[in-house]
Amino acid sequence: MADQASSTGLTRRELLTLVIGVPLIVIAIIAARPLVSDILNRILNLNGTMVFVVVAALVFAEAAIFFGFIFPGETAVILGGVVASDGRINVVELAALVVVAAIAGDSVGYAVGHRWGERVLELKLLEHRRGGIHRALALLASRGALAVFIARFTAFLRAVMPGLAGMSRLRYRTFLFANALGGIVWGISFTVLGYALGSAYHKAEKYAGWVSTALLIAIVLLVVGLYVRNKRRESSEERRFETSETDEEAAILHDLAETRQALDDDD
Repeated sequence: MADQASSTGLTRRELLTLVIGVPLIVIAIIAARPLVSDILNRILNLNGTMVFVVVAALVFAEAAIFFGFIFPGETAVILGGVVASDGRINVVELAALVVVAAIAGDSVGYAVGHRWGERVLELKLLEHRRGGIHRALALLASRGALAVFIARFTAFLRAVMPGLAGMSRLRYRTFLFANALGGIVWGISFTVLGYALGSAYHKAEKYAGWVSTALLIAIVLLVVGLYVRNKRRESSEERRFETSETDEEAAILHDLAETRQALDDDD
């Protein structure tokens, strides 16, 4: 079937798109350097307010409405950092906004899980992600607040952990502390990473066109690599869960009950 996952963790359609698309992008960057540079400069010169709004919205939506399954927030933060490297926006303000958006988005995700509980697990987006949910609940049961902090650095866990923490009745003040700490470290780290990549590009562009082109290709490959890594991990977890459980829905509800009990015992 066209949407069946391959051994890479990607569907055949996604894998075909990457196999064909990435080389075409690299070739296009090399073959049309002046045009690509012009397009990149236009992106780097976007209205500062718009950059702030778009980056904050994507980071906020990642866990608040599970948008992280579609577009990982770290990609938006890296690109925002690249824009900041040109001086169009203040990198410190960008990092602060990313941190606030991350903490607020996770808090909304927590509230959704706390309010609607198991009904959230019936969402279409989560239908084929039982393996990841199983791992997230196991991590939450064993690590508690530390799991919330750890989750911030993995795309799948970042999207689901706040909701699962709310379902599991983890105390909000405990969740908020771990969430804030993770949001600060994650937000600043990826903003600085994007800023560093952008600064390197500007310096290379000034002195050597081919070096700047290589850096631009590296940025594209970094974004693609993050996407592939997350998809592979997610698919691997799903396959392991499917082979170990005959009734996936019952297994997840059992995991949730055990996580609640573990967190209650910790209290």
